Amino acid sequence: MKLIQTAVAAALATLAFSASAMTPIQDAELSAVTGQDGVSIAANLNVKIDSFVYTDTDAVDTTTGLGGGSVSFNGIKVNGLIAASIDILSKASFLQAAGAAGVTNPGTFYSPATGGDVVQIAIPADVQVAAGKLLNVSVDAIKMGNNAASYGSMAMNQIDLRGTQVWIWAH
Repeated sequence: MKLIQTAVAAALATLAFSASAMTPIQDAELSAVTGQDGVSIAANLNVKIDSFVYTDTDAVDTTTGLGGGSVSFNGIKVNGLIAASIDILSKASFLQAAGAAGVTNPGTFYSPATGGDVVQIAIPADVQVAAGKLLNVSVDAIKMGNNAASYGSMAMNQIDLRGTQVWIWAH
């Protein structure tokens, strides 16, 4: 019985190795391959953050009373729709996209001579979003120190990120 199990295991291992073997493909064959490029991402965001607290750790100046203290933003919420696509751009395509976005000298952060491919994350400008469903950010209360009183709240409504592009590359 042990011999049969060993033989079956060896046969399965051989089958797995042969199924995953990589074989070279010639340029002529590769040029005939077609498919989709890029990845799309869509999300209906509903993010809640209890609080964001900034604390000044400087010692309090006894003459001016300045230094120390904190401010907290409580009940932070981010909601709304966001859709993005991820693509790989060649150097030429990236330089063209950067120029179209208004970059006048990409050489200050990317080498046009030696730079390689670039990952582009874009929020398409033509994404159709129902009225009132764009991104919203709100803060329920803004407080100083441990005080229970609030300075009020804030909201940024209908933030439209369509047409935004983000580029990532190695260097």
